[in-house]
Amino acid sequence: MKETFGILPSGEEASLYTISCGGITAAVTDYGASLVRLLVPDKNGALSDVVLGYNDCNGYRTANGAALGATVGRNANRLKGAAFELNGKLYQMPKNEGNNNLHSGPDFFFQRLWKAVEVTAAAVTLELHSPHGDQGFPGNATIRVTYSLDEAGGLHIVYEAVSDQDTVFNFTNHSYFNLAGHEKTDTAMDQVLTIPGRFFNPDDAENIPTGELRSVEGTPMDFRTPKAIRQDIGADYEPLKLQGGYDHNWEVYCNPCAVLYDPISGRTMEVHTDCPGIQFYAGNFLDEQGKNGIYYGKRTGVALETQFYPDCLHHSGWPQPIVKAGKAFRSETVYKFV
Repeated sequence: MKETFGILPSGEEASLYTISCGGITAAVTDYGASLVRLLVPDKNGALSDVVLGYNDCNGYRTANGAALGATVGRNANRLKGAAFELNGKLYQMPKNEGNNNLHSGPDFFFQRLWKAVEVTAAAVTLELHSPHGDQGFPGNATIRVTYSLDEAGGLHIVYEAVSDQDTVFNFTNHSYFNLAGHEKTDTAMDQVLTIPGRFFNPDDAENIPTGELRSVEGTPMDFRTPKAIRQDIGADYEPLKLQGGYDHNWEVYCNPCAVLYDPISGRTMEVHTDCPGIQFYAGNFLDEQGKNGIYYGKRTGVALETQFYPDCLHHSGWPQPIVKAGKAFRSETVYKFV
């Protein structure tokens, strides 16, 4: 189903596409290729919207410093010095977080109007043309994002892209989940998280990875055994203190690479991906007026962002998001409700 989601200052109309399958309903807007709603049954079959968002495109356009529901690219997360070298040439990006770049902004993909190229009852594919030099990256690129639902309770997000020059493709979805329902803002930190990853990336005071791959053993970053998010979030541990809580990358050791469980509703969400890393952000700095007048304050939602390691372009030994000219890029992440 397609409906109007608001009018942009350009006069263009943003649309909202609703898809359903397997007892789940999702709503996606072509403004930012963002996930707006995700209705999932609880243990008794009652549906609740489990992602944070806004009522219309104006919220996504004028607010959304937190990137609610966003498709992020060409390079997700942070890049030290807002610059990288590729094929012997230095590429400079805008500095939009201190001396660094975050999520390839400030001209974010999630604040642009995408084009719907295929829509079915259970899937929607959105396309964006990113010209050479866009955000500082080389190559004319065509990028597609497909959201689809399956009968087994999975929300699939597939990224496909191709460029006429060697370039960077490192996409993620920046949805914030609250499995009790987006409006139950005081419950997010009581949800139980599992991350099988054996190591994480400590960051410096500018949120840039130091280069260390640190074992989670004996630290508050160890989620190999399920635990409530709030259990150790306030621990006297430097990586947590520097970032104001959890906002770090873990290795993707296996799939599911993360499992989130809400003891109130009984909802469980598994995260499956072909990406090498997953960024867990506990919403430490959330401050957004969201859907239906709900205020999303500090730690009212959980982001589980599959991607390449932050600042990996400066660490040659880490998996790299460099894609050769003309080569098709494809990556898939599944948020599966079991």
